[in-house]
Amino acid sequence: MDTYDIAIIGGGPAGYNAAERAGHAGLKTVVFEKRALGGVCLNEGCIPSKALLNSAKIYDYARHSEVYGVTVKNASLDHKTVVARKNKVVSKLTGGVAMKLKKCGVTVINAEAAIENKTAGGFTVSAAGNTYAAKNLLVCAGSVPVLPPIQGLADSLKSGFALTSREILDLEAVPKTLTIVGGGVIGLEMAAYYASAGAAVTVVEMLNSIGGPIDGEISKILLNNLTKAGIAFALGAKVTAIENGGVTYEKDGKTQTLKCDKTLVSIGRRAAAVSGLEKLGVALERGAILTDEHMRTNIPGVYAAGDVNGKSMLAHTAYREGEAAVNHIVNKRDVMRYEAIPAVIYTHPEAAFVGETEDSAKKKGYEVKCATLPMMYSGRYMAENEGGDGICKLVTEAKTGRVLGVHMIGGYASETIALAAMMIETEIKIGDLRELVFPHPTCGEVIRELLFEI
Repeated sequence: MDTYDIAIIGGGPAGYNAAERAGHAGLKTVVFEKRALGGVCLNEGCIPSKALLNSAKIYDYARHSEVYGVTVKNASLDHKTVVARKNKVVSKLTGGVAMKLKKCGVTVINAEAAIENKTAGGFTVSAAGNTYAAKNLLVCAGSVPVLPPIQGLADSLKSGFALTSREILDLEAVPKTLTIVGGGVIGLEMAAYYASAGAAVTVVEMLNSIGGPIDGEISKILLNNLTKAGIAFALGAKVTAIENGGVTYEKDGKTQTLKCDKTLVSIGRRAAAVSGLEKLGVALERGAILTDEHMRTNIPGVYAAGDVNGKSMLAHTAYREGEAAVNHIVNKRDVMRYEAIPAVIYTHPEAAFVGETEDSAKKKGYEVKCATLPMMYSGRYMAENEGGDGICKLVTEAKTGRVLGVHMIGGYASETIALAAMMIETEIKIGDLRELVFPHPTCGEVIRELLFEI
C-alpha cells in the first residue's frame, strides 16, 4: 500500500493548488479526482462561462460599434464555434494543471475516492480498487447545484428540458426561449450570454433584487443594464413547478406560467458529499464540513478547503484555503481570513465588490462613512464606455478611516477590485492611501478620486 504525507480528495481549485504547494514543500502528495482536473471552475464554471461571455461581449461591440466610429455589417454569433473555442480553452487549462502537478511530483488518481478509516499513522483512502495511506487528509470535494423539491423538476432534468450550470454550457444550439430560475451570479451570466446569442431570456428570482448580496444601488444599475439588453425579469417570484415545457411561479398572489424551450435552474450550490467522512466523525453543518482558521476539522489531521466547507463558494477563496491547510501541515504560520474576499459578476457591464456593504457594516456596529462617484470620473472609462452609468462606492469606518468595502459596476471592475481587496486586507488608512500613485488613464482611478471624497 502506497503511503503519502497528504491525500487530497478533489482536484478543483482548492485541491490542485494545495497539491502544487504541498509538492513544492516536499510533501509526498496524492490527489483523487473523479471527473477532470480543475473541478467545476475550470470545466463547468468560471472559465467556460467567461469564454462564452467574452464572445458575447465582442459580438455586442460589433453590433453597437457605430458610436465609436466603427461600422460592422452583418455581424453574427456562431454558437457552435463559441462552444468549440470554450472547449479548447478548457482543454488547454486542464492540461496545464496536469503538467504542473506532474512537475512537482504529485500523483494523480482519476477515480472517485472513499475514506476508509483512521489508523495509528493517519488515514486510508480507497479508489479504483486500490488503497492508499496518508498522514494527513485534505478534503476538497467541491459543491453541486442545489435542486429543490420543485414539482416536475426531477423529470424535467431527466428529459433535458431543465438544465443545471453544467449542461447549459454545452448546448448545441441556442434555445429560442430560455427561462432562468435564480438571479444570482450564474443565472445572470448565463442570461447575459444567451440573450446576446439570440434567445428570449426571462430570469425568475425569489428576491426583489438581483445579484444576491451586492450593494443595492449596484444591483439596480445592473438590473437596468440587463433589461436594456433585452432580458426580462420576474422579481419577488416563487417558482412552484417546472414541467410541460414551462416554468410556473407565484408573484403578488397570482400564478403565471412561462412557456419556454429550456430552463436553467441556478439557485445556488451546496457542499458535495464525501464517502467515509462519517467513519471519522467529521463535524458537519447543513452538509458542509466545519473548519477553523487553519482549515482544520474537529478530527486531527483532517482538513477541508473550498466549497465543501461552505464558507465562501468562490474559486479564489478555495485557492487560499488550500494553501492555508498545507501551510499548517508544514508548520508555516498562516491564517485564513475572509474579510477581503472579492467577488465579480462577469456580465456587461461587470459588477464587482469586496468587504462590507453600507448596510452590513452598520448591522455589525460600525459607524460608517460612505462616498459614491460615477465611473465617468475616470477618463479611460469615459473614453471607452459611451453612455455608461457605472459607479464606484467606498465604505469606510468613520473613526479610523479604514476601508471596509468597495462596490463598483463598469468596465474593468473585475480587475480593479483586487486593489480594493488589498486596501481592506492590509487595513491601510485613507490618509496613506491618498499618497498612492495610480496609473493614468485607468478605470481604477475612480477609487483614488473617492479617497478625497471621504
